[in-house]
Amino acid sequence: MKFYDFALAPSPRRVRIFLAEKGIAVPTVQVNLRAGEQFTPAFRAVNPDCTVPVLELDDDVRITDAIGICVYFEASQPEPPLMGTGAQERALVTSWQRIAERDGFYAVMEAFRNVTPRMAGRGLPGPLDLAQIPALAERGRTRIARFFKTMDDRLADREFVASECYSIADITALVTVDFAGWVKLTIPDDCPHLRRWYEQVTARPSAKA
Repeated sequence: MKFYDFALAPSPRRVRIFLAEKGIAVPTVQVNLRAGEQFTPAFRAVNPDCTVPVLELDDDVRITDAIGICVYFEASQPEPPLMGTGAQERALVTSWQRIAERDGFYAVMEAFRNVTPRMAGRGLPGPLDLAQIPALAERGRTRIARFFKTMDDRLADREFVASECYSIADITALVTVDFAGWVKLTIPDDCPHLRRWYEQVTARPSAKA
């Protein structure tokens, strides 16, 4: 088994936090995205989509999606559960993980990739060269503001995002808040519940993964 990672990238960080919560160690290969190693023939043979994370299993099966990798480890080592237990909780965790990813994580990616000079021609991750669209960066920033408010409302009377326990929804939301700092956006002063939650989850040892 082998985990392809880049220590500075937010997407594989979600997997690292997940593994840290589970107490799982996996041999890791660093792929330097800033140096363009994801586009080399050697890495294209691992993942033609030119992205990390990738989990390579012993039978050469490769899982090339962060959440897909987490699903694999949740099934392999169910304790502690990070994707819910029982039908209702699993559904809620899946739903809120998706909300955090769609409305938060992807919004930050949209804002970051469409305005950052070093991302010119890299409007989306993957093997294709795609032009930046500045209007999408502005839209992304608007979406991030809405994400902060949605999460603040959700956390007004609860400790964690999806259920009574820390879950992958919290992991995605945590990484999203930190990722938003890349476009100089932080939790607003009028989101005290989100700030309280953020201070709590960043104090977990896994947040340093």
